Amino acid sequence: MGEIMRPIPFPELVNWVRGEFKNHGSVFGIRKEKFFRPANSGTGFSLFGTKISAPIGPAAGPHSQLAQNILAAYLAGSRFIELKTVQQMDGEELRKAVARPCINAIDEGYNVEWST
Repeated sequence: MGEIMRPIPFPELVNWVRGEFKNHGSVFGIRKEKFFRPANSGTGFSLFGTKISAPIGPAAGPHSQLAQNILAAYLAGSRFIELKTVQQMDGEELRKAVARPCINAIDEGYNVEWST
């Protein structure tokens, strides 16, 4: 049986981050010396009309939806973080609800199938 993700209340998460940073100089195990700091060279990427320093980020999935993982990814250099919805529909019910093929690439490629 799969593990269930349990959210951490935001005030608890903030206290965790502040305490770890104050006492250990790190956030979720990432030392402050390793925090990504983009160079001010004027370079960057334009993505969906916004300039970002790096077009990388974690693969979208339940693990990347947790606030602590979003923050850890950002501190490590991710500047493009895709969030997705998660629902419980599965099996035959899902097959009836989602047209096939589930990838639509007219302009941009995106998946119209739901995650379970």
